[in-house]
Amino acid sequence: MQTILKGSLALTALYIAATFFFGLRAHSLALMSEAGHNVSDFLALGLSFVAVWLQARPATDERTFGYQRAGVLAGFVNALSLMVLAVWIAVAAVGRFFHPVTVEPHLMMYVAAAGVVMNGLIAGLLWKFSGDVNIRSVFLHMLGDTVSTAAVIVGGLVIAVTGQQWIDPLLSLIIAAMILASSWSIVRETLHILLEGTPRSVDLAEIRIAVQTIEGVVNVHDLHVWSLTSQSHAMACHVQVVEMQLAQCEDLLARINHQLRDHFGIQHATIQLEVTDCATVDGCVSPPEVAEVDGHSHHHHGPGGHDHAHAH
Repeated sequence: MQTILKGSLALTALYIAATFFFGLRAHSLALMSEAGHNVSDFLALGLSFVAVWLQARPATDERTFGYQRAGVLAGFVNALSLMVLAVWIAVAAVGRFFHPVTVEPHLMMYVAAAGVVMNGLIAGLLWKFSGDVNIRSVFLHMLGDTVSTAAVIVGGLVIAVTGQQWIDPLLSLIIAAMILASSWSIVRETLHILLEGTPRSVDLAEIRIAVQTIEGVVNVHDLHVWSLTSQSHAMACHVQVVEMQLAQCEDLLARINHQLRDHFGIQHATIQLEVTDCATVDGCVSPPEVAEVDGHSHHHHGPGGHDHAHAH
């Protein structure tokens, strides 16, 4: 993956220089929009490369999950930068409708054709890693570039045949809309992960039922499932069980973990076994609130080792 990202960075840097230089010569906003878009691609590829490198680093006492979220954060930043770029392109395109500029369509088509080949090649190389949200954000960058650059070729051809200069800013608006649509989906997904949301592929009710069907389990509560990366999920819960020997608890935990791993793809689970139910289930779910009375706060430990706040 790192080798592919390095090669993609080199190709993108060359294409940025070409699109900007020839965009100026052709007076084409669509071509210069492509240069700007590819600058964001270059930054996205660089950020993803750093994230992939960070993700390979081992966990420490300070970062017990390692740097697994680095890729998610990179995807979020990449997508936000794309949205800003889309707005800039749209504003520039609207300005061109009111102040038309004559473009050189043949130069547009030649440079854009080279871009289709380059972006298509990079997108193809990244596709097999696109299950990772970090790489998928870059893949969408490059795929969007391939389509939008192909649109520039079509636009250049239409301008050459009809002489209608408004086609150039219209293409820019279409490119901006495509960028905005693809980046918004990445922003939603990465933000959901960063806010510890339940993975969209996971149904908590199904997990609860699956665990409660295991012999010896009475109920499951304080159940949380979140994502470390787009493909790695973790879980924590309290499980009320019948009275049993410690050796039986080990066997029960093994069966629960087997169910979670094989049926729900959850590799990291923290399970607290309880003989009696949590005194206040809602209290298990939410951190206790500090009750301020006369400028003082009082905390007590309730039954089962759970923190509860009481007002006096």
